[in-house]
Amino acid sequence: MQKPVTPILPDLIRLAIPIMLANLLQMMYNLVDAWFLGKISAAAVSAPSIAFSVIFFLSVFGMGFSAAGTTLVAQARGSGRRDRSDFYAAQTLSLVTVVGIAAGTLGVLGTDPVLALLHVPPETLAYTRVYMRIVFAGTPFMYFYFVLQAVLQGVGDSITPLLVQLGTVTLNIILDAVLIFGLGPFPAMDVAGAATATVISRAVSAGIALVILARGRTGVRIRLKDLPLRLPAMRKFVAIGLPMAIGQGISAFGFTVLQGVVNGFGVAVVAAFGVGNRIIGLFNMPAIGLSRATASLVGQKLGAGQKDDAWSVVRLSLLAMLVFIVPGMAFTFFYGNTLVRFFVDDPLVVHHGATLFRIVSVSVIPFTLFNVINGAFQGGGLTRPMMYLGIIRLWGLRVPLAFLFAITLEFGPNGIWYAMFISNIVAAGVGFILLRQGKWLRQIA
Repeated sequence: MQKPVTPILPDLIRLAIPIMLANLLQMMYNLVDAWFLGKISAAAVSAPSIAFSVIFFLSVFGMGFSAAGTTLVAQARGSGRRDRSDFYAAQTLSLVTVVGIAAGTLGVLGTDPVLALLHVPPETLAYTRVYMRIVFAGTPFMYFYFVLQAVLQGVGDSITPLLVQLGTVTLNIILDAVLIFGLGPFPAMDVAGAATATVISRAVSAGIALVILARGRTGVRIRLKDLPLRLPAMRKFVAIGLPMAIGQGISAFGFTVLQGVVNGFGVAVVAAFGVGNRIIGLFNMPAIGLSRATASLVGQKLGAGQKDDAWSVVRLSLLAMLVFIVPGMAFTFFYGNTLVRFFVDDPLVVHHGATLFRIVSVSVIPFTLFNVINGAFQGGGLTRPMMYLGIIRLWGLRVPLAFLFAITLEFGPNGIWYAMFISNIVAAGVGFILLRQGKWLRQIA
């Protein structure tokens, strides 16, 4: 007999809220950096903003393969096979470790060519270079946390990653104050201090993650015998994770190109774009939390052969997202200038940031629903449609429209904001059409 629908909502909220809080804390790495560096200068606070899209580009491969681990662990868990969920957890760790080392090495070696392509303003070039190189060197540490979060979410534990993140973000805040401004015996390191604080915090997080997964007290345990990479498992990881990684990677490269357009309008616009994106990202945390909770629960329901319950998970997740995002975007629409001023009290930066929010905020509502839809497709292991849609959103719409509106039609920075609005609306509309087709309702683990 099929389980009733009503218990799904408590499970969804129980899993999603800690994920939201954990991702909120993840955002705090960048927000704290921005707040401290904003006290130095607009050029200093622009460094993490410029570096963000490039860092995100190299992190998507860890996120993609880790997300595949969530799907496989969740479906194995739903079918009642503990040994298989442990196996897929170990395979996730091994694969993501290899990818993380490669990504970090590529980032360090490629910093200067990337900065040249981005046309970084001269006054922030040195800041951005040192920030990127230090953060890239710590990429493998960041990837370890991806594994912990993905694997434990697959078995329905989102509290443990939250507690780990809480501790390391607190450490990051303390280290930011010490290393940026040079408190006590430490010299003032400015932007380098912000990057170093982030890497140290992530290294601590990585060590804790390995201990937790090795002990196996959270519903899944990594064993040495399961660590060597196995070809059948890698095929599944590639089928699920590679489209996600490619889609997010190509999209991230689109964000990098878009950052180049933004850079052409000067430091004030760069700062407004960076702070604005961080604030929107902050309000987007519920969407990421609900998306990952949806992926986990949909995977478990499909693993148990409960397609109707999988549909119910998605519907309830979409409704929950509306409750979170509508008030948030209403606030940014009317009070965006106050939010920007909290980070950078520069009149020109505040002006551009407030305009960004007035144009973009409404479109963020359907786009967050699109993020939830992504969770349904991930739970079913069908990630190619979302890969194609993510690429179209950036390369078919946002990037060319930004060039058209901002440069060709001479709308200035507002043209970039209009491109963001249109790409969000179109991607969400197509996403709903794909969801209704139901091809994601499948069992693979």
